[in-house]
Amino acid sequence: MAKRLLVAYGLWALGGPLGLHHIYLGRDSHALLWMLTLGGFGGGWLWDFWHLPGWVAAANGARAPRDGGGTVPALSPLRLAGQVTVGTYFGLVAALGLPWVPALLAQPLAVGLGVQLVSSVGDQTAEAPSTLAAAFLASLLFQGRVLAVLPTSLAASIVAQRHRRYKPRGMPRPRLAARLYHLGLACLAFAAPLACRGLCGAAGVLGTLLALLRAATELLVLPLRAGRLLAEVLGLASGSPARERGAGFEPSSWSERQQRAYEVPPQRVPLAQVLGVPAGSSAEDVHRSYRELVKLWHPDHNRHRAEEAERRFIELQEAYEELAGARRAAAG
Repeated sequence: MAKRLLVAYGLWALGGPLGLHHIYLGRDSHALLWMLTLGGFGGGWLWDFWHLPGWVAAANGARAPRDGGGTVPALSPLRLAGQVTVGTYFGLVAALGLPWVPALLAQPLAVGLGVQLVSSVGDQTAEAPSTLAAAFLASLLFQGRVLAVLPTSLAASIVAQRHRRYKPRGMPRPRLAARLYHLGLACLAFAAPLACRGLCGAAGVLGTLLALLRAATELLVLPLRAGRLLAEVLGLASGSPARERGAGFEPSSWSERQQRAYEVPPQRVPLAQVLGVPAGSSAEDVHRSYRELVKLWHPDHNRHRAEEAERRFIELQEAYEELAGARRAAAG
């Protein structure tokens, strides 16, 4: 089917950076290059505007593509610059998207494929084994460092120019579905490592943002917590039972008798229970428990809850006087 210049210009305007006009004209290598570089980094897409009439004529057979009859194509400084640029770009993408792959394998392979892709644009091509071999040898000399992508790309481009040739004519062209399938696979192989690396980076950034959000929340509620703690210390607010039990004392250091004394109700309980001793305890046990609890509940040691401490202190004195009096009377 004949290609129309108006359609080619329309595709160039609508999807030129994605190479739609090259797909329409059967220039798949050029289309793939434009897909992976977004129209040759923008400049190549604009450059295509002046070449579309010649490419449409070549696609319609009105002007046969150049064929030197076995001669080598002329050296093109523009193609050489494109090979070096795209090879370096592919090498950097491999270093960024494939950090888990050894550099001596991923970088030269990516550089060689980038140079070979530029070499295959239009009616020319190059020997892929020679291009890849030059890329691997140059990368080996520089030990696979990231900065080695530029000299590696330069070496592979020079070798590709030395082995340039015309594409054979008369080869059958695959159907459009097969061409689009191959282009899609190539784009997926190029973009998948970058997408994976981007998702990992996004997850790390999200975790950092959540941590910062939690820290900001804690910072905002810090004045409220400080005010509440100050109010509890001054006796303006009552703290939680757990905080009251643990304020100034280590629960693990309490005796069992002290814990029982804290848990008893303040009124209408047996006197022995107020002092934290079992019923029928000896006078020595009563006196020892009284001295410990009096120290524990002395108002001077409980200024943050002075009213409760004074009440418990008086209850302890009354209970001790009654129990001690009863023990002395029984002994007399």
